[in-house]
Order: sequence, then structure tokens, then C-alpha cells
Amino acid sequence: MDKKNNGIWVVAEQKGGKVLEASFELLAKALELKKAANQEITAILLGSQIKEAAQELLCYGADIVRIVDDEVLKYYKPRTFERVLVKLIRDYQPAIVLLSATSQGRDLAPRVMCQLQTGLTADCLDLSIDEQGLLVQEKPSYGGNIMCTIVIENALPQMATVRPGVFSKIEPLVNPQGKLREEAVEVLDDEAYEIIESCPVSASGSAITEAEIIVSCGRGVKNQQDLALLNELAELLQGEVGCTRPLVDQGWFTHELQIGQSGITVKPKLIINIGISGAVQYVVGMQNAKTIISVNRNQSAEIFAISDYGIVADYTELLPAVINEINKRKQQG
Repeated sequence: MDKKNNGIWVVAEQKGGKVLEASFELLAKALELKKAANQEITAILLGSQIKEAAQELLCYGADIVRIVDDEVLKYYKPRTFERVLVKLIRDYQPAIVLLSATSQGRDLAPRVMCQLQTGLTADCLDLSIDEQGLLVQEKPSYGGNIMCTIVIENALPQMATVRPGVFSKIEPLVNPQGKLREEAVEVLDDEAYEIIESCPVSASGSAITEAEIIVSCGRGVKNQQDLALLNELAELLQGEVGCTRPLVDQGWFTHELQIGQSGITVKPKLIINIGISGAVQYVVGMQNAKTIISVNRNQSAEIFAISDYGIVADYTELLPAVINEINKRKQQG
């Protein structure tokens, strides 16, 4: 198969007919790859009643959107989605297949990889095209202590999953020129897999991945009672609270709020780090924030090296003063 003439595929993801932000981010990166590889971008969308969602993918850079619209695909079923995607890939033979490293993408990608007997790089932080037209994949390894550069030379398609929140989506095109194509693929239900109930995740505030302001805390926060200070500050700033892995391990937060290599990647306009040392496992998850403010009692904390503003202080003394000042200014109008 010719590496240069078979296209870049983005496997988009939707829930309830709404395309996930991570898919738009992935299309933005595909547009960069298109310039270097001179290949067409195809978005793949599987689901039920998804034509409107498919049109939106055209607005975010896809040259072609191929959809398989079937009631059986209303909810994600691993083996059903795997069979449909493998069939499409074998029919059209793309050179590159990209998926978002969401829970669904992380489950689907290795299944497809095994069926196609190709390679897969998981949880990438960056992608590029080399002089031979091959996909160059950057990802953290060994607990985030090193960055690996991976190229799949002999197996095709070249597959990768990309962590959500790493790239920024483009402004939607007003008059997209791409084409929508419905694929006639036989969709077989998985009788061994039954969805009993589907419920939306309940959470206060907006998703942390979409928050413009985040107050994040780490191991330096010693008492669970002190979280009330962080919650109050986040509420005043109309932001969200995040954390590092140790506080999830302690049961103070759920995994959905964990920032870092084994959690989520965020890129808010402002992140305030409270009691966070700055281990690389955490830093890779928030280093693209526009403004970084860090508070730590240790003046040698590594987090200060990537911070725009650093404050050496005890957060239990600093935060009440900041909260009081914000309240005072709000009262003054």
C-alpha cells in the first residue's frame, strides 16, 4: 500500500448525536498533517441519526465524512464498532488512522489494531510527518519521565490515539466544501453485549476539560477540610477544581478530576496550582495553560520552573486573604 496516497482518517466520536470536542481537536491536528503529507482527511462517524453531527465535522476540516448510520450503533458496543471500522479500513486502506484517547477510543483502537495486524501508539501528545511521509508520534513513557518518538515503518495503517485537550480546534468553516458519504456496511449486533441503562454523568459545574479557570491541588494539601478553601476560590473565579493523582488515591477526588499523564489534559486560560511539587506526570497534563500561577511552601519546588507567577507561602494563610480580597472587590462593584 502506498503510504502517500491513502489519506488521513480521524475516527470521530459522538454521544447522543453530539460530536465530542476531542474529535474537533483531532481534526485540527489532521489539518496540520495534511499540509505535510498532502493527503485527504476523512472523518469516520458511527452512530444512529447522526447526519447532522456529520455535517459539523465538515465544518471543522474534514474533506470527506463517511458515516454508518444504524440503530444498532446508537450506543458503543466494542465488538460491533470494531467490526464496522475494520471493514471500512480494509475497503479504503487509509495510511493513517487517528482516534481520541477517550475511554471509548482507548478500548476501540487496540481491538482494531489486532484485527489489522498493524501498530498502534497510545496516548500521544504530538504528531508530525517526516520526510518519508511517515507518521511521527510523541508520547510520554516510563511514568512520564521520558518522551518517546515512535515511527511505524512497515505496518499500515499507522495508528495512534491522542490525548484530549492537547490540541485546539479551529474556527468552524462557514461554507465547507467537503462531502458526506453514507456507507452501506452490514451492522451485526453483539448478542453477548447488552446495555441495560444509560445515564449521564452528574457533576456540578462544567467539565474540567472545558473550564477556563482551574484551581488544582496536590499532596501539599494535608487536610481534606482545606478543600473548602479551594472550592470557594474556584466558585468565586467561576472555575473548576482539579487535583493530582495522590489525592485521587486518597479518595478525596474522583478520577475524572485528575490532571496529568494518567488522568486528563487541560489547557485553561488560568490554572492555580496549590501544594503541587511539579512532577512531570502532572506537568504534561497542564503545561499548555495560558497562565500558570503556583503556590508552594517550598521555594525550590519544580512547579515554579513552568509557572508564570510563583508564590512561596502557606496556602492556609494565603487563600483566605485572596478570597477576602475578591469578595471585597465584588462588593465595591
